Amino acid sequence: MITDIRPPLPSQPTRFMDQLRAFIRSKQMAYTTEKSYCRWMADYIRFHRMQHPKDLNDQAIDEYLSHLVLKRNLAINTQKSALNAIVFVYTQFLKITVGKLDFVPSNRPRTIPTVFSHQEAVAVINALTGQYQLMARILYGSGLRISEGCRLRIQDVDFGNNCIVVRDGKGLKWRRTLLPESIKPALKEQIESALLIHRQDLTNGLGAVYLPHSLDKKYPNAAKSPAWQYIFPAQKRSLDPRSNIVRRHHISDQQVQRQVRVAIDQAGIYKKAGSQLKLLLRFYHDLHPCRPHTLVTVSPRRAGMH
Repeated sequence: MITDIRPPLPSQPTRFMDQLRAFIRSKQMAYTTEKSYCRWMADYIRFHRMQHPKDLNDQAIDEYLSHLVLKRNLAINTQKSALNAIVFVYTQFLKITVGKLDFVPSNRPRTIPTVFSHQEAVAVINALTGQYQLMARILYGSGLRISEGCRLRIQDVDFGNNCIVVRDGKGLKWRRTLLPESIKPALKEQIESALLIHRQDLTNGLGAVYLPHSLDKKYPNAAKSPAWQYIFPAQKRSLDPRSNIVRRHHISDQQVQRQVRVAIDQAGIYKKAGSQLKLLLRFYHDLHPCRPHTLVTVSPRRAGMH
């Protein structure tokens, strides 16, 4: 199922939420931000019995934010997320000034992130198999986020210069990061596997992947080019919500997270990590950027190589 592509909007949106989505997209904000802001605003409107936000005052904002703490017992960062969404909608979208607010702040203490040791991280990686293990090794060795790893395309890997290009990362920024020498063989095999699936799709009259920023109109043949294919293609084809075309997308974040959750249990690690792979792998990379790619080793059997 394709969940990270923005659904189409009417050319002249009339509904409030459609207008808000169109405004957010005009600001070139991330899709995750769009979903978060719209989710909070929908909840805010339901809380006030479907009243339009422009008919509500600062007291209504205070009541809602206090409700999140007093009735739902949400953490301070969650309350701040709701506050940011509401202030954005009022000040930037509706052009309404928000005065001094007096809501009840969350008093739940901040928690510290769970950080795995290098040995624990390697144990979790070794408990994974196939493409999920390779994905974890890339995240760990290159410092990618889960979504960035899932969206990698063949052209993003530069074997000659030992780097990976991350396109449209957090804040829609591009960056280069290192490509660990130890994962090159497995990564080349994964690319060959992805191209084999691509050739099969072409034989079946498909094989066109999603292209961002309307590139499919500028380059009509690029969607079927090997360079644009995902390194980690999904097992099944899905319906593109924008074009209504059946195509093969990449594996989802949730798939990777589920596999990591199982691997953590299998590795006998009992820290409160859940499926937060970016805390498990990427945070360690930020602390020790030169170590992971020289230390992670796995057996050919678990890596899916024969």
